[in-house]
Amino acid sequence: MGGKLAYWSVTVAVAGFLFGFDTAVISGADQPLQELWQTGDLFHGLFIMSAALWGTVVGALFGNWPCDRYGRKNMLIAIGLLYLVSAVGSALAPDPYSFSFWRFVGGLGVGISSIAVPAYISEIAPPSHRGRLVALYQFQIVFGILVAFVSNFALSSIFGLDWRWMLGIESIPAFIYLVMVNGVPESPRWLLLRKGDEAESRRVLGIADPDAVDRTIMEIRHAAREFTEDRLLRRAYAWPVLLAFLLAAFNQLSGINFIIYFAPRVFGLAGLDSSAALLSTAGIGLVNLTFTLLGMWLIDRAGRKTLMLIGSIGYIVSLAAVTWAFATEAGGIVVVMFVFLFIASHAVGQGAVIWVFIAEIFPNNVRTKGQSLGSGTHWVFAAMITLLMPYLLGQFDGQTIFAFFTAMMMLQLLFVIFMMPETKGRSLEYLAEHLSKHEHASFDEPASG
Repeated sequence: MGGKLAYWSVTVAVAGFLFGFDTAVISGADQPLQELWQTGDLFHGLFIMSAALWGTVVGALFGNWPCDRYGRKNMLIAIGLLYLVSAVGSALAPDPYSFSFWRFVGGLGVGISSIAVPAYISEIAPPSHRGRLVALYQFQIVFGILVAFVSNFALSSIFGLDWRWMLGIESIPAFIYLVMVNGVPESPRWLLLRKGDEAESRRVLGIADPDAVDRTIMEIRHAAREFTEDRLLRRAYAWPVLLAFLLAAFNQLSGINFIIYFAPRVFGLAGLDSSAALLSTAGIGLVNLTFTLLGMWLIDRAGRKTLMLIGSIGYIVSLAAVTWAFATEAGGIVVVMFVFLFIASHAVGQGAVIWVFIAEIFPNNVRTKGQSLGSGTHWVFAAMITLLMPYLLGQFDGQTIFAFFTAMMMLQLLFVIFMMPETKGRSLEYLAEHLSKHEHASFDEPASG
């Protein structure tokens, strides 16, 4: 794998760091903001905790259009600008309404990045390295989550600073990302299909995978002739649409964003004091990062489906154990241990696979539309869970909430066993042809290249 290819992938994936930081940083401001503005649970859930997620939904559902029209690179730059102004605006917000607006703006960046970054990396990476390079995005997400948790703990417990500093500090990595991303080239597939610029497409492909330039150009052109329908909701694309929808829905029905957003509250329900709860939350970030690295190492070796099987079993064991712990009042340390197992299972399974898989399974002409559907599904479920959880935490005990997530992961295990195809080692064009024609039986053949 060439140095430039790795540099481009890492640079673009820094948008994932901002995604993770922006998603998790709000956990440290959750209860202080509710106390400051004296808001009710439903108002707090809708306008404070889930404002960014509604922006993410809008960005994910509609971000495909500017990605196709203006190019992947231009949207990667726009993402950095959205994060930057959101961080500054949120930190200076004088009331809950302006705060919600600026959090919404940052959410737009998250939503668009969940389309633009996996699309860009999948379109420059050779099949043999695509899994781990796209998974860099997930690594950066969890690294951003870890840094946000550590930052919140340090700013609050060590330096005695309030929530405005927690949110405003994101402007620093946002500015660094903006400087870095200006140096990456445009996606070679977008250049060829949208601009007709074969010379520049060949140049970029030659740097990324010099031995396969002619074959890749030929496959891209063949796929363009094969798939001429640009509307996503057509019979030809029904199977990848179903796969993307189910994978994305199950991602959130595991409870992952519930844990990320409300970890201090969960640990508080289990009997930990506020300082121990914040420190345990930082531990979540560390476990997430460690096992994401393991998932990145395995994804092009063991494959996507194998990782999902491992993760699904880990989900079921850990969620069932947390349910039992709440039911029997087994103690905070037991809940913390099994929440850590849950995070490890997510990092190796869904966390490592979701953005890779959704970026792989659609033809070039509808890739960003397919990713909008998958990302939009993911974020609609995430927003609904975040909106409802402050209310549900007041209505139901921990046992009931975690029992629901356990049941959902039993359904995910069935989905993985009976529906999910393996995609490792295949070119994007091969996957498009076979999945869009629902010829998943042919995936039993050995992968070439």
